[in-house]
Amino acid sequence: MVSRQSGVTLIELLVGVAIVVIITALAVPSYSTWIQNSRLRNGAEAVVNGLQLARAEAVRRNANVNFTLTGAGNTSAWTVGCAVVTATCPATIQSHTVGDGSSAAVTLTMVAGGANPVTFTNLGRISTAVTSWNVDNTDLTAANSRDLRIVVSAGGTVRMCDPNVIAPDSRAC
Repeated sequence: MVSRQSGVTLIELLVGVAIVVIITALAVPSYSTWIQNSRLRNGAEAVVNGLQLARAEAVRRNANVNFTLTGAGNTSAWTVGCAVVTATCPATIQSHTVGDGSSAAVTLTMVAGGANPVTFTNLGRISTAVTSWNVDNTDLTAANSRDLRIVVSAGGTVRMCDPNVIAPDSRAC
């Protein structure tokens, strides 16, 4: 009686490892682009959250509140504070760096005709021109970057949209 051993040969093992290496090599560039676009979206969401905070604080405090965006790239920061400083309404309510926790070069560019700072009235509307920023990632090529736009309407509504999508898609600007 002959006993048989079960297992894999060295050739089978090397073929399996080679397949895993090839699949990994093909997946890494796509994964890297996805990570960079996620960081870009996080930076844009930080700005949207700041704008929404400014609007809510204007209504809550019954005062004009400014949203000011400063800097560029990973040093971009926003500050929410009262337009007229009083005992109940400070100059800085909250501030945040847009690039926190992100190595992506998030670039915010004001679209022509916008205002900085954006001033929200006690009714939640903006008292300045309709404002929008383009949010880009300079670490990626134009083909791989998923650009976003942040738009503040005259009514004070803050919206993040995709400038590369055509209406009637709900993501369109």
